[in-house]
Amino acid sequence: MAEPVIGIDLGTSYSCVATVVDGQPEVIPNEWGERTQASVVSFLDDGRVQVGNDAKRRLLTHPRRTIYSAKRLIGRYMFSPEVKKAMAVCPYEIVEGPNHGVRIKVMGEEYSLPQVSALVLKEMKEIAEAYLDVTVSKAVVTVPAYFNDNQRQATADAGRIAGLEILRIINEPTAAALAYGFGQHLHERVAIYDLGGGTFDISIMEIGEDTFEVLSTAGDTYLGGDDIDMRLMDYFADLFMQQTGLNLRSDVNALQRLREVAEETKKAFSTRKKVKVNVPEAFSDESGEVYDFQTVIDSDTFVQLTMDLVQRSFKVCDEALQSAGLTVHDLDGVILVGGPTRLPLIRDSVRHYFDKEPVAGIDPDEVVAMGAAIQASALVDSETTAFLLDITPLTLRLGTVGGYTEQIIARNTPVPIDRTRTFTTSRDNQERVKIRIYQGESNRVDENVMLGEFEFSGFRVAPRGEVQIEVTFEIDSNGILNVSAMDPETGQSASTEVSLSSGLTEAEIQASMTQVANADLI
Repeated sequence: MAEPVIGIDLGTSYSCVATVVDGQPEVIPNEWGERTQASVVSFLDDGRVQVGNDAKRRLLTHPRRTIYSAKRLIGRYMFSPEVKKAMAVCPYEIVEGPNHGVRIKVMGEEYSLPQVSALVLKEMKEIAEAYLDVTVSKAVVTVPAYFNDNQRQATADAGRIAGLEILRIINEPTAAALAYGFGQHLHERVAIYDLGGGTFDISIMEIGEDTFEVLSTAGDTYLGGDDIDMRLMDYFADLFMQQTGLNLRSDVNALQRLREVAEETKKAFSTRKKVKVNVPEAFSDESGEVYDFQTVIDSDTFVQLTMDLVQRSFKVCDEALQSAGLTVHDLDGVILVGGPTRLPLIRDSVRHYFDKEPVAGIDPDEVVAMGAAIQASALVDSETTAFLLDITPLTLRLGTVGGYTEQIIARNTPVPIDRTRTFTTSRDNQERVKIRIYQGESNRVDENVMLGEFEFSGFRVAPRGEVQIEVTFEIDSNGILNVSAMDPETGQSASTEVSLSSGLTEAEIQASMTQVANADLI
């Protein structure tokens, strides 16, 4: 029997693993029959690591040792607004690593984000191995369509650290479309509305027989179910302040408890119009007096608190449709992906925006992992045919003089692709040039994300403008970028796989692999 391959949906809130059995994708449950696992990692006193749904329960008792929503931080710089937001609300300690990278400090130890994600991936790998009773080493892992190169690279590193050979990184909406259209012989143009725990993506796709072509994509990597939880948590904390005059936000444990209750309340609105909230012993003041918290929240209040978040998603939808040169009336269907899309508020809003009934035939929590498994199977089994034609979600740019950038590859360009541009030296007798690579939609350096830089030398020293340098940008099928520079006159060249300056070095990846391989997961 050939070695099985798996598809992993590495989610912000929950992760899911699937494989193809007898030509059909199947979600793999853990030993308790749970089909999705919380993307939560908790560190125990005895050095063991708890991952998944049991780890999530420790959020209440050990909030400083329990890491959640790591995906919101992966591949980001310490100075980014998203990291600043997380520092304000997360009970665990976020510290600066080398080159403005982000690290999480637990019990005196610092962990990189790829390391934390690797522990979740290792858990998914072990669930698959226990279920299939065979070693699993190959996987396709999904990322939000709007992840930039840094975030994709960090996710690929997490896979390696977990002991997996990552066959391909694919976009979550693309994976969902695969699961939806696989073997159905459809000819449709669809929108994939993917609202997860921490990220929102919209992709417009053309499905024809076994070909899945992405026409455009847009997203917000900091919009999701977590934000709905935060709105409810803030509402409850304000209400508690009104009722008692006490600031519940001053107690990390009480706030974490409230966050948990907020998430349960959100989920309850999937099936109810009114939710009773009861938190016994919500807070103790300095004198030891204990306060309970109770309230009833109706769906009208819930809509008022969160409607602007839903509206934010439609601004992104406008962008994707405009980029594809289409209107909602050109679409044959809308597919819902992600747990929050179970909420009537979101389903009604999507129906209203797209002017059609959304499709939710496959479980929105499982559809991405199933699509990843189909792609994994297609990559190792010549009998499985599923052709993915994906695109790069963000424009790739080169830094030029005066704080400006020049576009090299426009967003929504099909990948894999390579593009070459010729530049000249900007100073007399210049001996070296610094090549800086950016991703984003502005022509100004400071409004884009810097992916990396490298220095190129060894070309002829001459007056400015006389020496030509060819710079080639190459994006592979994982959406990961390689940049090279060459002097056509001397044949001298230099290249870099753009691993951002805050990313992990090869030595750090190797050390993390050993650490994660030896981690005792429970």
